[in-house]
Amino acid sequence: MYKLLMMLAWTGAVFIVSLSGPANAQSKEMVFYGLQMEELEYRRGDEDENLFAWNGDAFVGTDELKLRWLGEAEYDRKASAFEKLENRLVLQTPISTFFDLKGGARVDTPKGRDQWYGVLGITGLAPQWFEIDADLFVSEDGDLSARLDVEYELLITNRLILTPSVDINAAFSGDTDLEIASGFTDIEVGARLSYDIVDRTLSPYVGFVYERKLGNTADILDAEGEDIEGWRAVIGTRFVF
Repeated sequence: MYKLLMMLAWTGAVFIVSLSGPANAQSKEMVFYGLQMEELEYRRGDEDENLFAWNGDAFVGTDELKLRWLGEAEYDRKASAFEKLENRLVLQTPISTFFDLKGGARVDTPKGRDQWYGVLGITGLAPQWFEIDADLFVSEDGDLSARLDVEYELLITNRLILTPSVDINAAFSGDTDLEIASGFTDIEVGARLSYDIVDRTLSPYVGFVYERKLGNTADILDAEGEDIEGWRAVIGTRFVF
């Protein structure tokens, strides 16, 4: 954890210097900030799950360098506890016309002790306007894992938008504390139909999410009597500030 905390402190220091240094002072780059919630929703599952979930980010910085917070969560309303709570703090800078490089730290607060990771990834638009978010994580114990998020906005009309998405995780080594094995660990497939009502800053939606554990991770959880797949209906909203 100490190494990751030092990495996080270094990330913040570099960001502050980058905004106040001579190069940025000469270029007079404007500092921007914003908050976006891609998903802020209620989920009702086929096993009577009752969840509140979000996936969003906030940023401050210039076109050349931003400090971003990215957060994801699932809160079980019946158990009054988080099923998942993840926060990342990264620096992000352009590496091409359509892609940015990002690096920083991540902390998960699942059952048991907090899990700390270093983060290195890319984010941007692939050909055909697919939104790509790919990350490599290294834990404080040196374990490697990866995640790929792909999303596409299909305009049915100027305001009615269908957004399919895929989120897949993989681990390069197993972790018994987290009940995961090496290989692909889980996948989430979703589709949300939204309608922009306030200048594209507020977009209520309905949709569904399908989640499934994969490979040896599914075998581990199945042997313990836990569900390895499930469908959920969702209702929520996107907003941008």
